[in-house]
Amino acid sequence: MRIYEPMDTLAALDRFLADPGIAASVTARRVIPARPADLVPIPGWLHPSLHTALRTRGLSGLYRHQAEAMDALRQGEDVAIVTPTASGKSLCYDLPVLQSVLDDPSSRALYLFPTKALSQDQLAGLRELAGSAGMELSAAVYDGDTPAPIRSVIRSAGQVVVTNPDMLHSAILPHHTKWFQLFEQLRYVVVDEAHTYRGVFGSHVADVLRRLARICAHYGARPRMVVCSATVGNPRQLAETLTGRQVRVIDRNGAPQGERHVVVLRPPISDPRTGARSGAGGLAKRAALSFLRAGRQTIVFGRSRVAVELLLTGLREALREGRGPLGRIRGYRGGYLPLERRAIEAGLRSGQVLGVVSTNALELGIDIGRLDAAVLAGYPGSIAATWQQIGRAGRRRDVSVAVLVAGAGAVDQYVAAHPDYLFESSPEEARLDPDNLHVLLAHLRAATFELPFDPGERFGPDPADDLLAFLAEEGHVRQAEDGRWYWASENFPASEISLRAASPENVVIIDTGGARPRVIGEVDLFSAPTLVHQNAIYLHESRQFHVDRLEWAERKAYVHPVDVEHYTQAQLAVTLKPLETFAEAPLAAGARVHGEVMVSTLATIYKKLRLETHENLGWGRIHLPETELHTTAHWLAVDPAALMGWTRAELDAALVGAGRALQTVGSVLLMSDPRDLGMVAQIRSPHAERPVIYLYETVPGGVGLAPRLFERHAELVGGARELVGACPCDSGCPACTGPRDERGGDSKRSAERLLGLLEREPAERSPAQAA
Repeated sequence: MRIYEPMDTLAALDRFLADPGIAASVTARRVIPARPADLVPIPGWLHPSLHTALRTRGLSGLYRHQAEAMDALRQGEDVAIVTPTASGKSLCYDLPVLQSVLDDPSSRALYLFPTKALSQDQLAGLRELAGSAGMELSAAVYDGDTPAPIRSVIRSAGQVVVTNPDMLHSAILPHHTKWFQLFEQLRYVVVDEAHTYRGVFGSHVADVLRRLARICAHYGARPRMVVCSATVGNPRQLAETLTGRQVRVIDRNGAPQGERHVVVLRPPISDPRTGARSGAGGLAKRAALSFLRAGRQTIVFGRSRVAVELLLTGLREALREGRGPLGRIRGYRGGYLPLERRAIEAGLRSGQVLGVVSTNALELGIDIGRLDAAVLAGYPGSIAATWQQIGRAGRRRDVSVAVLVAGAGAVDQYVAAHPDYLFESSPEEARLDPDNLHVLLAHLRAATFELPFDPGERFGPDPADDLLAFLAEEGHVRQAEDGRWYWASENFPASEISLRAASPENVVIIDTGGARPRVIGEVDLFSAPTLVHQNAIYLHESRQFHVDRLEWAERKAYVHPVDVEHYTQAQLAVTLKPLETFAEAPLAAGARVHGEVMVSTLATIYKKLRLETHENLGWGRIHLPETELHTTAHWLAVDPAALMGWTRAELDAALVGAGRALQTVGSVLLMSDPRDLGMVAQIRSPHAERPVIYLYETVPGGVGLAPRLFERHAELVGGARELVGACPCDSGCPACTGPRDERGGDSKRSAERLLGLLEREPAERSPAQAA
């Protein structure tokens, strides 16, 4: 039998699903019908040369959302364009920007993309469009790779500056006097892939944009804001929180789509004793091989750099044995050289590269042409990201296939067991909180360095005077006789802020394996005890490093490169103390609360786990001081009277099992990384003197997850109860109540009973009781 045989995409899918072992793992197969284009005429006010450029591309009209966005911008409105991947969002802002340059060559635009690769890709598309219009456009990328001589040219003559939030924060805004030509004539600011700006990163970016607005106002400019995002549940709130402006939301997608087949697979149980299931890698590899051997262009998404390398190696080995298209399979992730990534992108567009295994680096809007199949090795963490990755196949009008293989984690298992959640639910909300005190103070320092503050001037929703007075006590700023607040420190505040972390302090990672020590990265202070403790295996750009020592007082970790078959996983002892209650509501069997807490964590031991099988190879102790985190939490307190007849063992199993289910469902509801929510279960809280389950944010000060959990209590507890009740396991497993521990017991039934108590609202009082 030939195992390398060209066939169409659906035939390859049917061949894959014909295997009885595969068919038994299918939890859903849906067909999403094709959708025709919704075209409208090209507006008459567009410059004739741009008409020519569109005709050169074979375009006789615009998609409806493109025309609506352009008309709104022409009327002076700020817009948020919310449509799926590959729907032509770039033209929504490229055409107005080029029109502005044709009307006034001195006008400027600033494009912000979250990654360097996307910046280069979008710049190439803009230059191609300008070239088709016969324009000589001065446009360039300004990032860490830009040579110094070119930087001065971009500052003085760049009509379109393409950069990322990190460079805007650290290299442009603090040096705005060198960029006065840009800020004086700035007409448009484009914030693309806005759905990625959530959590800590999004909170930082929103404050960077506040600083940008101050500087634009200083130079007399008020640029129009163009926010582009994949589909999220709160597009208006996301765009308005990011920009501080009211926006017009444009979400009627006019782009065509071919028929799409989506299959969800749940790997089989690998250990009946514990209920653990196999990881996503095995089935994902088999799915990808089916399409690659059929000659269908395929993308495989891995959850991490290590997963990408393991999948890539496995696919190449299998194709070598079957004499398949071995040389046409490539990897794509951070750590590859830019020229290498550009070559892979070009190979995908031309068809020379048949298959690519990628991290979410290719989830964003980089142009990689038309693909036939997408295989997702693990749930990407949100509905929005899942459809972004699925949308990488079938970018034109042909039939495409997407296969989602659930990983072994609880969130993955929830989605696999409840596929309607993926197909029928609205996308999750993207949450951020630019008023988080840690984040806000950091950017207030940077904003004062850039321009002095007038008395009563706002930075965010309120006047900044009280916060500036606090900074003055620390010696960072001073209030002069004119009442204005000026920067008074020798420090450069922007250099002390990492947009990717909330902690003001980071641990620097130093590689001592070469001829000279070199800094290869940093981790935030709260993550350091679990990621770079002594003897940890730290992964950086898919390379493994052994941590020789962690100098806690100096905030430095010293590492050297190694090549080993295991990774390390640290365990934390967590204690939690409530500090303040913000909101409270009664339940039939207790209360639900939102408030501020202090979380103390102590890294205790680490395990050595084999890379592919996660087999435990040994352990060691961690000797580091306790760390404290002030953050916000949502907690559920149980009335002891409702637990009459429960044994301590039953209650212990119920609290931990219910807590893990709530943590899983909370992550799914809020579109947050599972690591953004921590869980502590106390059988008798020393503060409430009754059983309590805490869900706390793992970010200093929180970013708004806890209040949303408080507001969505019914969905949270109902979803957790459904998750546990619908799980096919007998007495609890990693997919519902978490890994079983040595205590044994039926955590499933105990957790389901407890969640049933916590789900009920208080009964309404009768008229007699009210009297």
